[in-house]
Amino acid sequence: MRAQFFYGTLCHPELQEVVLGRRPASRPARLADHAVRWAEGESFPMILPEPGAVAEGMIVTGLTPEESARLDFYEGGFGYSVEAVTVAHDGTTEPALVYRPEAGLWRPGALWRLEEWQARWALVVIEAARDFMAAYGRRSAAEVLARYPMMLTRAGARLRARRPGPASLRRRCAPEDLDLADRREPYAAYFAVEETDLRFRRFDGAMSPPVTRAAFVMGDAVTVLPYDPTRDRVLVVEQFRAGTFARGDANPWSIEPIAGRIDGAESPEEAARRETREEARLGLAELLPVAGYYPSPAAVTEYIFSFVALADLPDSAAGLGGEASETEDIRSHVIGFDRLMALIETGEVANAPLILTALWLSRHRESLRARA
Repeated sequence: MRAQFFYGTLCHPELQEVVLGRRPASRPARLADHAVRWAEGESFPMILPEPGAVAEGMIVTGLTPEESARLDFYEGGFGYSVEAVTVAHDGTTEPALVYRPEAGLWRPGALWRLEEWQARWALVVIEAARDFMAAYGRRSAAEVLARYPMMLTRAGARLRARRPGPASLRRRCAPEDLDLADRREPYAAYFAVEETDLRFRRFDGAMSPPVTRAAFVMGDAVTVLPYDPTRDRVLVVEQFRAGTFARGDANPWSIEPIAGRIDGAESPEEAARRETREEARLGLAELLPVAGYYPSPAAVTEYIFSFVALADLPDSAAGLGGEASETEDIRSHVIGFDRLMALIETGEVANAPLILTALWLSRHRESLRARA
């Protein structure tokens, strides 16, 4: 049995339970001449030599070979491997193993604090860790790492989905109304396909026979339609779309609102402002919520938060944008509101969130213009 020095997210007892299957006994410990820093742009920290610094953490002993293997799988998924160190605790020193990242894999950022991570990331990371550890024994750590950003996105979506919604007309779901027998993931890459064997409560009160249902698993997303009430203009974007191409559309370029996935621990509002900067190089004033909705609930998990955003839209707001790292090639157009509605009438705009948002704007346009 080996002694392990935890210095980062695994100091959180609930994450320990997900990764190891239990909460092991631990004692406070310190590693001299080391600092714990954020891995830049990520949801986790890294430890690195830093003369004079002290890395605070805990020493864990008594891990079984199976628990050690689970720990190696989880940490290995981030490119970390063990190294022998000597830690101090209770006035004594003790040999232990610590996980260090592969050299050059992650860039060190600001000093890491467990409290900061708990406030923003803990719930999402713990939820994603359930998916991560479900792959233990079935996929390699490297395969799981490739999907980890989408795991975080899906984890955030699941957490939002658990908040109770209104049920004045539809059935109120009780735990006994669903009987889950099995869940499989036959395909998992940027998106995933999930198959579920279950029974559900019928409207006559009986349980359904066993059925198998498949769903195309996606994260939550935002759409943004910038609107200038003074000029009565909107900004829409145009880009090539794989969905229209795969359908065989004669013209796979699509006119849309600004759109994108909600990353990890982001809020819908944070994602809306980030996507607008990335796609249109545009700053926004007030964000006005339009609706939250499932565009195709029969088989797609995607849930969209749509916004109208008040913005200044001179002619110069149009142009090219998108993230080069994501191979995005986006052209923005600034057009009058009446032109937008005409494009919807002719079918040139065939994007559901844009149509829905334009109809919302048609109801509120005069009040927004009067307020401006």
